[in-house]
Amino acid sequence: MTINILLVEDQKLIRVGLMSLFEGDLKITSEAQSGKEAVEKYRTEKPDIILMDIGLPDISGIEATKRILETDNSAKVIILTSHLSEQEVLDALHAGACAYAMKDIGTDILQMVIKTVHEGAMWLDPQVVPVLREKNCGVIPPRQMSRAMFKEQHANLTQREYEVLKLVVDGLSNNEIAQELTISEHTAKAHVCNIIQKLVVDDRTQAAVKALKEGLV
Repeated sequence: MTINILLVEDQKLIRVGLMSLFEGDLKITSEAQSGKEAVEKYRTEKPDIILMDIGLPDISGIEATKRILETDNSAKVIILTSHLSEQEVLDALHAGACAYAMKDIGTDILQMVIKTVHEGAMWLDPQVVPVLREKNCGVIPPRQMSRAMFKEQHANLTQREYEVLKLVVDGLSNNEIAQELTISEHTAKAHVCNIIQKLVVDDRTQAAVKALKEGLV
């Protein structure tokens, strides 16, 4: 099944670059260079996914997202931007965006995000999560879990693996996890590998997505 994508981006070079990334079951079938154009094209074409920039020449991508969701609350918008302010992240999520990704995201990860959102999940760039947690804004509430409750709900992960998973979600590398938990980098890597296996995912990014989707952290 082909996933049809509306690309909303005012910079031609970026549009051309993104057009070259997708093939097979992902296809950019329409483009818009402004927020108002994006709203109109969604209403007439009903794409499966909207890749939405924030900085647009008329209304912002956040406002365009809000207007699209007011038209159709089942629309699936992925914010793809270089903006990382707390307020813009919050505004985008409150407007109804399903995902918030930075423009330095890897091609394979972006493709995974599109498919994940198309299946009904939400996704946040690892760079975004610490911003929200630091401000304790409530979009991703801090979750304290007793050891007994943890074992009851997630018995397949050890308490240490749970701690490592939280740091993976925060975007830390194996080396940074090792420093944070005062363990060796080899041990940190082993924990990450175990987590990936137990969560039945392919990589640490998918582990972070699943953790957020299922409320594991």
